[in-house]
Amino acid sequence: MKVKIKCWNGVATWLWVANDENCGICRMAFNGCCPDCKVPGDDCPLVWGQCSHCFHMHCILKWLHAQQAQQHCPMCRQEWKFKE
Repeated sequence: MKVKIKCWNGVATWLWVANDENCGICRMAFNGCCPDCKVPGDDCPLVWGQCSHCFHMHCILKWLHAQQAQQHCPMCRQEWKFKE
């Protein structure tokens, strides 16, 4: 007996591997996106600081822009440096 497949639909999921489930700035889930974005994924990436806290890229950039004098992590108040 032969089976002929007429149509199929691929399904995939993805998950950010972060130390938390929500962004500490906007409180939106990392599997979603920040309030500035419409679609989660590569257009709304996560970034980590050397202090190991993680945020949506757009959220931390806005935070740092607002804190021009001293750029600190919003969670632990250490000097913010992007993890390389």
